[in-house]
Amino acid sequence: MPSIVFFAELPDGASPREQARAMGRLYEEAGVSRIISRRDLVAIKLHVGEKGNKTYVKPELISELVKRVKASRAFPFLTDTCTLYRGQRENAIKHILLAHGHGFSIEKVGAPFIVADGLVGTTEMEVEIPGRMYQRVGVAREILNADALIAVSHPTGHPGTGMGACLKNLGMGLASRAGKMRQHSAIRPEVQEARCQNCGKCRRWCPHQAIVEKNGKSFILPERCIGCGECIALCRFDAVSFDFGIECAELQRRMVEHALGVLRGKEGKCFFFNVLVDMTKDCDCLGEAQRKIVPDMGILASQDPVALDKATLDLVKDRRGFNLGELSYPELNPMVQILYAQELGMGSTEYILERIEVEAKMPAST
Repeated sequence: MPSIVFFAELPDGASPREQARAMGRLYEEAGVSRIISRRDLVAIKLHVGEKGNKTYVKPELISELVKRVKASRAFPFLTDTCTLYRGQRENAIKHILLAHGHGFSIEKVGAPFIVADGLVGTTEMEVEIPGRMYQRVGVAREILNADALIAVSHPTGHPGTGMGACLKNLGMGLASRAGKMRQHSAIRPEVQEARCQNCGKCRRWCPHQAIVEKNGKSFILPERCIGCGECIALCRFDAVSFDFGIECAELQRRMVEHALGVLRGKEGKCFFFNVLVDMTKDCDCLGEAQRKIVPDMGILASQDPVALDKATLDLVKDRRGFNLGELSYPELNPMVQILYAQELGMGSTEYILERIEVEAKMPAST
């Protein structure tokens, strides 16, 4: 049976206020309140953007969700996890300060920001899953303690998975540090000496100091590499590569199995949004301003993360002639994650797109 995916269309360049209005409209029309009971602890998973990034989902949209969750007499909190790479989200202290700096404060949004895997990313619990690769996966503990989950994802391209949207936001975004490392151990990047300009950017950003200078070029020490893919995203000379055909597919499957662990025990208590605005080649973990590669389209919502991500690919392809993965990293196939999630029973690639009309922009007061 096809899943329902709700779509609130927006014009290119819609303001955060207009986006928030669409988010609120979707919440009501899609019946998100049905997944929430009185006194539930409701996790709102988001990405606050790395320092220097400008295209993350804006606080106004999250505030709209918080307001409606509170109307159900529940207790919402914003959440994310620590990153593998070195940056402003590598531990809870820096992450919370960054979230506050980007506008995700209690005063502005109405709910606290809580890092789900603790101070340094080690607060986790193992969850049993019926996976092909794993029977147990590590998930951030506070996600398992939450009664309900609303995931707000910002679809972009991704150097390891082709596209990062809802499934990635769940599988990578809510795994503990150990869970992330297990996923990324599928990736083994190498520097192509002929292309390397020895700019040193990859060496400065590598979270585990796994890249050194050797014979006037960057060189990745395989015994230290954790496979996070930062060097692939950062290199502007296409000097870093890996076995796209094998390793990308393996990473996507590992990611999906961790997403399955996140959702276990929360059947009927999850809802998902994909915000199709300011979509870029690389994800919001890249600490720099990026240009969007697709005109703004609107917001999607569904209880089915598989249908949601499939609809994201389809809508972008309808608009641009290529899907988000093809526009970003054409050598990668993001359908691997979607089809594998369907195989594991997480949702369906068959869906009905139900368009939701957003009320016209309010006239200026006189």
